[in-house]
Amino acid sequence: MSVPGIRPFRKPLAACCAALALGAPLTACGGASTADPDAKEITVYSADGLKSEKGDGFYDKVFQDFRKKTGIKVNYVESGSGAAVQRLARERANTKADVVVTLPPFIQQADGKGLLDTYRPKGADQVAAADKDPAGKWTSIVNNYFCFIYNKKQLKQAPATWQDLLDAKFKDKLQYSTPGVAGDGTAVLIKALHDFGGQDPAMAFLKKLQANNVGPSSSTGQLAPKTDKGELLAANGDVQMNYANLKSMPNQGIFFPAARPGAKPTTFALPYAAGLVKNAPHRANAQKFLDYLLSPEVQRQVSAVGGGFTSRTDIKPTDAHATQLAALMKNVEIFRPDWQDIDKNLTSYVDAWRTATGS
Repeated sequence: MSVPGIRPFRKPLAACCAALALGAPLTACGGASTADPDAKEITVYSADGLKSEKGDGFYDKVFQDFRKKTGIKVNYVESGSGAAVQRLARERANTKADVVVTLPPFIQQADGKGLLDTYRPKGADQVAAADKDPAGKWTSIVNNYFCFIYNKKQLKQAPATWQDLLDAKFKDKLQYSTPGVAGDGTAVLIKALHDFGGQDPAMAFLKKLQANNVGPSSSTGQLAPKTDKGELLAANGDVQMNYANLKSMPNQGIFFPAARPGAKPTTFALPYAAGLVKNAPHRANAQKFLDYLLSPEVQRQVSAVGGGFTSRTDIKPTDAHATQLAALMKNVEIFRPDWQDIDKNLTSYVDAWRTATGS
């Protein structure tokens, strides 16, 4: 399936964290920010997945068009979902970021730590209640869904259930990113908790699966090229990222394992959610950017350019990618996680996973 204009793959986390494109020097933590509040710029901390290494991804177009329209430059800092929130917390006394974009439950974590300010972007009234904070601290800008991937060249068909992943052929050929560190890795835990009906049965299964697991990975994006090359037979991912990868990594196949034989495949929404950072150095510019992200113009590009799903319920894209994405999600049962519970108990869930897997 050819996906022109969409970024090839996410950068490894180590590279992402180093990829700072800041137009002004940043001061050390602990003092007042020296950022000029009137400067025509903003700084965005974002989870990886929406920017292309070739410069033709969703963020690439959005940043370029936003600057043309407003004169405001976007300085971009990319990392894993949890790392973005950790950095905001470290810089609390000297805030450098204006906008943060990350996945659940990390956007809720940022709110819980008091790192977000209230702002409802224009168009937020067209975003479903489940995809935005009722208090106005964050709003989904690109909808997305958790998935797994497999190597279509080496496997004739996708694994149908979790149990299929226990097969000996996956020994040292299966890997998922680390829960509590990577957003998609945390999603593995969330799906297991749902599909197996609670913590104890989920951990019992993940303990068995560990026999086939290669080991930890701080970035989900590292796993797609390995799966495409056949170094891995199966890995975790998300629909937007892996669909966007298909042009450069055609051996990937997307699948959603069912809880048991005969059950429907399941997944859940894993949106990119954006929030205004508390004490943002360039608040007015940041608000303009959040408004732009939810504008009809940009939301129509979410599928056409980014390979994702629009956040606005009033936008019905008809481009080829939107049609293919809808077909991919057909007959997949979508459940809604209790994000408040996950945010509250994430540490205990991750600790239980570490105990079960010896990680």
